[in-house]
Parts: sequence; structure tokens; C-alpha cells
Amino acid sequence: MTAKECILGRRSIRKFKADPVSHDLLAQIVETASYAPSWKHTQITRYIAIEGELKEKIAAEGTSLYPPNGTIISNAPVLIAVTVIKNRSGFERDGSYSTPRGDGWQMYDAGIASQTFCLAAYEQGLGSVILGLFDQDAVASMLQLPEDRELVALIPVGYPDEAPVAPRRKPVEDLLSYLT
Repeated sequence: MTAKECILGRRSIRKFKADPVSHDLLAQIVETASYAPSWKHTQITRYIAIEGELKEKIAAEGTSLYPPNGTIISNAPVLIAVTVIKNRSGFERDGSYSTPRGDGWQMYDAGIASQTFCLAAYEQGLGSVILGLFDQDAVASMLQLPEDRELVALIPVGYPDEAPVAPRRKPVEDLLSYLT
């Protein structure tokens, strides 16, 4: 599969088969995702694979902002919590910001890593969807995250039980401009 085929073929999957996802396969996907670029190669993204009772608790108690996300999480065999190590991306060694964007770079790094994770999962035959609507404080508490970590996104993962069509895309003329 070429990179273009992977990018064009991947869809947000919200319905999954009950088949479990092997821990070895998840490790391979994270190894591939570890090649995502990051600010000054800080590699701040960390993944937590969640299964069983804790996954169900997150689905039931951590999705009040948008309850349909609880159904998606409950339906997936595994949930990936995407976290970042705080105060590294966008910072100098002395703790000062490198740019006016402050700590905004950590979200950029987490976004690149999340998309890379989803593309690597797709290449392995898995479906995924990046969720941003959830009770961040409640889920972080359930995960018992250390103080130096921030929860950024949740990614339900599993073998797809749907094949959505590609949504319409804006034409290149709307997306690209040139200046001279």
C-alpha cells in the first residue's frame, strides 16, 4: 500500500467487529507511529491501551459531553488514550517558550502522532476514529495520569464493521493559494 492509498483509503470508523486486537499488533502500530515528527524531536506523545472494565467505565462515565462517543468506545475492542508529556514541545531547555505559540506545539505534535497512529492501524487492517468530545478531567482521573501528562484524545480501535464512503472534499482551488 502506498502512502497515497493509505491516506485516501482511511476512514473514521465508528462500528467495530468484536474480534480482539492483539497486543503485538498494537505494539507494531505504535512503533510505526513513533516515527511521526515532533518539535525538536521531543517525542512527547504516549499511548495507553485500555480494554475491559476500564474501557467500559470510560464509555459510561467519561462521555457525557457527547454520549454517542460512549457507544463507539463500548463497541471497540480497545481504546487508545493519546497523552503528551507537558512543557517540552515548544519550550527551550530553560523553560521559556520558543515561539509566540507557547505550549500550542504539544497539540500539533499530538495531532501528527494521532494521525500517524491511525494510518498505521489502517495499513494493518484496523479501523479507528479520533475522539475529542469527552470529559477530559474525568477520563484523566480514571487513567490516573501523572501530573506531567495531559490527555489529548481518545482513539477507539478495532476491525471495521462498516465501510463508509469518502466525504466530499473541497477542491484544490479552495485549499491552495500562491503568493509572489
